[in-house]
Amino acid sequence: MPKPSTPRRLARAVLRPVLRQLDARTDRRIRRAGSDQRRTIAELQRTVDRMSAELLALRAAVPATAASPASPATAASPAAGDGAATAQVTASVAAAWGPEGRRDRRVKPGQLRRLASEVADVCGVSSAGRETATAYRTLLEVENRGVGRIAGGTANIVGKLAAVPLLRPPNGEILEIGCLYGLFAGAVVRQVLRAGLDYHLTLVDPVAARQIQHGREESVEDAAGTPISESLIRANLALCGVEESRLRLCRGFSQDPAVRAAAGDRRYGLVVVDGDHAREGVLADLEWVETVVAPGAVVVLDDYGARQWPGVEEATEEYLKRGDTRLRWVGQVATSAFLRAQ
Repeated sequence: MPKPSTPRRLARAVLRPVLRQLDARTDRRIRRAGSDQRRTIAELQRTVDRMSAELLALRAAVPATAASPASPATAASPAAGDGAATAQVTASVAAAWGPEGRRDRRVKPGQLRRLASEVADVCGVSSAGRETATAYRTLLEVENRGVGRIAGGTANIVGKLAAVPLLRPPNGEILEIGCLYGLFAGAVVRQVLRAGLDYHLTLVDPVAARQIQHGREESVEDAAGTPISESLIRANLALCGVEESRLRLCRGFSQDPAVRAAAGDRRYGLVVVDGDHAREGVLADLEWVETVVAPGAVVVLDDYGARQWPGVEEATEEYLKRGDTRLRWVGQVATSAFLRAQ
């Protein structure tokens, strides 16, 4: 005898087909969702692959770009405008650092590196690249800031400036014989400060309107086109940051007894000889300098080895051959000789 149907059994019998259908739909949706996920993953992988290929192409293009660096304006301009942009940069550099009114301050590839090697050899250090680059920037800044010019070629000036802090003068007392517009003196004060020394600057110069050599004033106008005066020298030094209280200007020639008496009241740690370039004048300056330098002082002779000034090298070699001199040869950078006082 069959069991009587109850409401619960009846509900199960009615709902069983519905539950099977729901289970089937759920399975289909799960499978569809998995398929959609796999498609999404595949699409993401294709995007990643495409971006990786673009990145590799950009990396390959970087060396070509770095080989010929350009300003943002040049890089953004079409290829047809590159020539005009380059010409504009060249003209601007020439106007700022070119030879109008002074020597050309633009350097050739490798020039500073070779100069740094000379400086390092003379100063007995392994490397002078940083000091040479700093000296070059100092030359550009000082000469563009002031009025007039610094006499001499770029390698000669930069070599002197770079060597000063590396040679470690024993004190910050500076004597320069022959200062022209005063701009090199301002630059060398910075180098003494870089050596960690407190400075005082003494200048010896007749302060003529034009440069004097062999006892005569030059007949032609200075390349800078500006007459030299004491007020201009002091103004240039102020522009370089030299304090008036740390400066004295002894007007006259270095052979004048009154000048020697005024400037010879102390022992100098650094002396720059850039006055009379004749053999007799250089000999006279070296004789006096030896009496006013401190032990260990650095003496710099400008235009040593320069073809147009043979008297500098002749006098220096003759003086160093004397047996009683305190000055000893250190070395040469460009056209500057360096001596050390014993």
